[in-house]
Parts: sequence; C-alpha cells; structure tokens
Amino acid sequence: MNKTDLMSKVPSIAAAMAAADVSPDIQLTQTRYRAALVSGWGIPAGASVLEVGCGQGDMTAVLAEAVGPQGRVVAVDIADPSYGTPITLGQSAEHLKATPLGSRIEFRFSLDILDEAVTFPSGGFDYAVLAHCSWYFASLDQLRESLARVRRWARTLCFTEWDLAPSSADQLPHLLAVLIQGQFEASGSRGEGNVRTPFSHESLLRTLPAAGWCPVPGQAVDTASLQDGDWEVNACVTLLDDVDRMAELPQTVRDLVQSQADVLRSLAKDRGNTPLPAYSLTAS
Repeated sequence: MNKTDLMSKVPSIAAAMAAADVSPDIQLTQTRYRAALVSGWGIPAGASVLEVGCGQGDMTAVLAEAVGPQGRVVAVDIADPSYGTPITLGQSAEHLKATPLGSRIEFRFSLDILDEAVTFPSGGFDYAVLAHCSWYFASLDQLRESLARVRRWARTLCFTEWDLAPSSADQLPHLLAVLIQGQFEASGSRGEGNVRTPFSHESLLRTLPAAGWCPVPGQAVDTASLQDGDWEVNACVTLLDDVDRMAELPQTVRDLVQSQADVLRSLAKDRGNTPLPAYSLTAS
C-alpha cells in the first residue's frame, strides 16, 4: 500500500482500536504517527511481519492495514494480557481482532522471544518490527540478544525509538523524565514502567551489527503532535513520589535523582510537554 493510500486509512484504523472509545483524538494522533512510520519503511501488501513488543496494538493495526488481506502480522509481547490500564492488552487485542483487520493478525502475549522454546521458521518473515518498545528491555545486552534471535526469523528489520538528543529546550522535561526512570532501573529498583533502558541512537547503531544486522542510514520522524512527553513526565513524577521506590535507591543515586527531579519540576508543564524527537531506520 502506498503512503497516500495508507494515510487515508488512518481514521478507520484508529477506530479499530479499543482506546478510540476512551480518547478518540489521542488515538487518531498516535495512529497517524505510526502510519507515517510504516509508509517510510515501505512495507508492501502481502508481506509477513513479526512485531516484537506490540503492546496495545497501535502499530499492529497499521501493519495489518498495510499488508492487506494477503499479508499477516504476528504480534508478540512479553507482558501478560491483563497488563495495562484503563484498557488491558488482552482487551485491546480482542477489540482489534473483532474488526476487519483481525483476520490478518495473530497476537501472542506472555511470550519471551529469548525462550528457546519459542521458535519461528528461519527466514519466515519478510519484516521484523520494533516500534517504541526497545526502552522496555532490561538492558542493552538483552536487546542485542533479542535482535540476534529475530535475525534468524526475518529478512529486514524496521526500528524506531525516541532519540535522547533533544532538538529544542522544551524537550528537556521528557529527556529528564526518561533518564530518571532509567536510573531507578539501573540501580536495581525495578518497576513496570515504559522506560527501563533509555539508550541513545548511537548505542543502537553499535548494537545492531553485533546482533547480525546491517543498518542503512535512518531518518528523524516528526513527533511534535504526540502526547508521550506528558505521559512520561507524569509517570516520572509518580515514581518520584513513591517513598518505597525512592528508599530502594543507594543514597548517592537518590541524591542525584532528587537534584534531577528538582530541575524536572521547574521545567515541566502541567500539560503540553514537547516530546523528544525519534529516529526510524531499517536493517538487513
């Protein structure tokens, strides 16, 4: 499906998501962003796609539209289907499966792709997609191992993630929010947030060859309309207010985090925090 055709389908794709019943404008914005990513990757009709870290299925729905009735999307996530609020992953998947896109999608939750019992045919997928899920990994080593495993199953990798290099000062609250969350995780205070290993674009480019992938030059993608800056600032402030989680930090780390939190609170807005830029690339 060409870019114009896919972008014209954004309203119907967004309507297929359960979250559209709760926040239709937000869902439309998030779907439009993902449609632009898929268009940039050039995934054609009839393609087979393995999506790692599918979450609620925002990217899954767009991929299903792009590959068409003759294509297929296998969407996997390590999380349990009961995870998520106000809509769980399982509820969102059930809602999407009940739409015309559903016949093209297979959801598999509670699946760890590093489990040796998990296997797919060698080269069985045209594409593997990781879209804004890689900061969920516990470490760069775990990401590298996962990318190496996916390399057995797919011929082309499509990847996108936030960029830690802000392009403007108003993106600093989002940056501080993800770095603070990363410090909690790196210090051993484990949670279930969206951010565990916030690595740089450059780190990803060093990781891909070690996992057997040869990346081609990527591109920046427009994130200005997204709400993720607000979401991560709010998640970080909630984390900072968690007395038990703060107590788990070594004193030196706690002092550092507290100083960064002071800066975050001085810069962040109640709403309208500008998200970081993101990058998108492919590898083969």
